[in-house]
Amino acid sequence: MISSSKLKSVDFYRKIPRDLTEASLSGAGLSIVAALAMELSNYLAVNTSTSVIVDRSSDGEFLRIDFNLSFPALSCEFASVDVSDVLGTNRLNITKTVRKYSIDRNLVPTGSEFHSGPIPTVSKHGDDVEENHDDGSVPLSSRNFDSYSHQYPVLVVNFYAPWCYWSNRLKPSWEKTAKIMRERYDPEMDGRIILGKVDCTEEVDLCRRHHIQGYPSIRIFRKGSDLKENQGHHDHESYYGDRDTESLVAAMETYVANIPKEAHVLALEDKTNKTVDPAKRPAPLTSGCRIEGFVRVKKVPGSVVISARSGSHSFDPSQINVSHYVTQFSFGKRLSEKMFYEFKRLTPYLGGHHDRLAGQSYIVKHGDVNANVTIEHYLQIVKTELVTLRSSKELKLLEEYEYTAHSSLVHSFYVPVVKFHFEPSPMQVLVTELPKSFSHFITNVCAIIGGVFTVAGILDSIFHNTLRLVKKVELGKNI
Repeated sequence: MISSSKLKSVDFYRKIPRDLTEASLSGAGLSIVAALAMELSNYLAVNTSTSVIVDRSSDGEFLRIDFNLSFPALSCEFASVDVSDVLGTNRLNITKTVRKYSIDRNLVPTGSEFHSGPIPTVSKHGDDVEENHDDGSVPLSSRNFDSYSHQYPVLVVNFYAPWCYWSNRLKPSWEKTAKIMRERYDPEMDGRIILGKVDCTEEVDLCRRHHIQGYPSIRIFRKGSDLKENQGHHDHESYYGDRDTESLVAAMETYVANIPKEAHVLALEDKTNKTVDPAKRPAPLTSGCRIEGFVRVKKVPGSVVISARSGSHSFDPSQINVSHYVTQFSFGKRLSEKMFYEFKRLTPYLGGHHDRLAGQSYIVKHGDVNANVTIEHYLQIVKTELVTLRSSKELKLLEEYEYTAHSSLVHSFYVPVVKFHFEPSPMQVLVTELPKSFSHFITNVCAIIGGVFTVAGILDSIFHNTLRLVKKVELGKNI
């Protein structure tokens, strides 16, 4: 058998007699630092409590909705942002906090901000006394439109639909105005201006090419184009004034005022050798609009509606396409990166659904089957509030709104729209940060130091007494 003395020779943890050890300040300091480190991590850890309570928002408090939506086929000319709720609020065509940018079908901006002003409204939709007049305006079609638009310095066109009430109201005064302008500016002798008309039920492609979405639309074409340039931004030049004969004639005179009489003569002399290049300024297949901004709503169920709206135009539902891309649609104030990081630190399981619709697209292919499609989004909102306790008082740090989203495409007989139905929850999530006092930290450090010292002493005593007992037993056997 191997003796105990030989086994002791391979002991890697040899004991030093207590009489040979000496206490030091560095050792004591290291012991305290180790105890502090153990408790400091626990002291700095964030403790929170989460509860679900009734929403504590005050009566009359408003909720901000930020949005950035792109419509490849809805013109900024008639695009309107409306807000309504169950309390009877009904705000139409909000423009103060909403901005519009014309875009092409690939969502690329075609210029600077689009300033459409208020919804086009007309106080006089025609003459008070309707008289029958012979057609004074020129019927235009895809075959002769380009030749007329390049032949005359100013071509004013009435894009209409026979079924449209407003178009029929305009017809007598339009024909009378066209006849008056013919008498003042003979097309053969002077010809600085001529009035025309396009039946959009017959010339569908021509009206679509010029982005006509409301009837009647009166467009002004100069040198073959109805685009006016404003700081790099191209807008369709349209007439939105009153539609009685007197107002129309006055408007036509302003269009002719700065055009010399020789302008039409030179055009007539050169028209035999001049060919119209239809590709000189190709028109996009669609005219789109990006709408961005924010609105403030009451914290009750309601809707944000994007639609084509006008008080003096009619719309063909089959020609309105409200397909859209959602870049942003969120509730509440936007959190800075620092605040969002703090929010995620305290509540890592929250914050993932504050902009649930971002990056989503809702596209409807235009055709007979997919015509008249309204797109609806149903959003249920939950508020999360983060507070902390300071001196037994509750201090609000920040709040965030998250929501669930369900969308559907609905066929309708009416003009298609996009509806965002929102419903705030009557309950809210309350996350409370529970800070630890410094006195609690010191007490825990002392408890750790005392506890470690006491437990180590007990273990050392048990181990030492056990060894003494073993040695006594061995001595008894040897004797």
